Amino acid sequence: MKPGDLIELVLDDEVLKGTLVQSPDPETIVLKLSNGYNVAVEKSRVRKTVLVSPLVEASVIKKPRQVEMRKGLPLISILHTGGTIASKVDYRTGGVVARFSPEEILAMFPELNGIANVTSRLVSNMWSEDMRLAHYNVMAMEVRKEVESGADGIIITHGTDTLHYTSAALSFALQGLGIPVILVGAQRSSDRGSTDARLNLLSAAYFIANSDFAGVAICMHETISDTSCLILPALKSRKMHTSRRDAFRPINALPIARVCYDERGIEFKGDYRKRDKKSRLGLKLFNEGLKIGILKAHPNMYPEEFSSYRDFDGLVIEGYALGQLPINAVDEKTNIHSRNLEELRLLCAKMPVVMSSQSIYGRIQLDVYSTGRDIKAAGVLGHLSDMTPETAFIKLAWLLSNHSKDEIRLLIAKNLIGEIAERSEKEAFLI
Repeated sequence: MKPGDLIELVLDDEVLKGTLVQSPDPETIVLKLSNGYNVAVEKSRVRKTVLVSPLVEASVIKKPRQVEMRKGLPLISILHTGGTIASKVDYRTGGVVARFSPEEILAMFPELNGIANVTSRLVSNMWSEDMRLAHYNVMAMEVRKEVESGADGIIITHGTDTLHYTSAALSFALQGLGIPVILVGAQRSSDRGSTDARLNLLSAAYFIANSDFAGVAICMHETISDTSCLILPALKSRKMHTSRRDAFRPINALPIARVCYDERGIEFKGDYRKRDKKSRLGLKLFNEGLKIGILKAHPNMYPEEFSSYRDFDGLVIEGYALGQLPINAVDEKTNIHSRNLEELRLLCAKMPVVMSSQSIYGRIQLDVYSTGRDIKAAGVLGHLSDMTPETAFIKLAWLLSNHSKDEIRLLIAKNLIGEIAERSEKEAFLI
């Protein structure tokens, strides 16, 4: 028996059936079960091994058909940056392998054939946690290539951990975007029965093909069930759960739309920018050498935590609630807090320091308490903003890349492209 064979392991108390996987330990047998999980079994526990069916060799597997462009269907370009969404099981090894060509994508998701003409190519293949400002520039330039080649819409497959950073970065970098650019990820890999890759990708494609939306957005599951996906605002969304399929939620905003792919329905939730293929796309990219930090407020803070950012170009602070920090010396145990305030003043004199809230929902308000007033007087920016810390980080990086420091002080708390809500609506909480 060899890796890729479907076998049964007969144990004393159960029978396990799965695909044989190469084991890193000679004393164990590894199976990939039908639910997508791997299980390792000590050989000493195995009473009998049964070959259910051998591996189908690659030579007898049909190659995907050549993609043909059909009249009357929109052209959607799929750009891959990594993540689990464009992966499938290689049963010779039991592992998950990436598939990026148009033929492979259509073989994995044949329903795309009825939605659009599809082109597909690899931009980068990396974990999303390794993304840097330089990768946002690469993606923006690749989007421009597809726009100039006549694409009606673009899907970017992306790992979920930093997907909302990338959606914010592309929103700022792609100036005058006249077509939809939808970022799509998957919480469950395609070798699992509970994968969300299929519905997320098909919903994004259907939305592009059947709406007049323009701009950058995110498409992910609305619930843990395969009923619908949400089109989420690129600048006001966040990954709110480590593993649930509905991990992405809008923050201080409503979803753009609900897509019910199986029912072929799209329900818009509010206003949106309309498509305009005549719009001229311009790029305002990021300075790849910038050093920007994020500092989270917490009890027992020390001034050294602030001073460690002296050599940076900018800083985002996740303050408490309305934007508070431990800066008040109220007794002998808190005397050190006055030094926190002094270090904060020194930072603000050197660089833009922007306040956001670790509460996630709500708005920064530095005029309510004396603490906030002192922070504001020290030079901290962001008063009245409701940006998430992630969007504040991206906006600060983009402003530093394209504007002077004096301009940044005026623009950071100004709504430029939808990153700050004009009103705080009660319906936008915990959607």
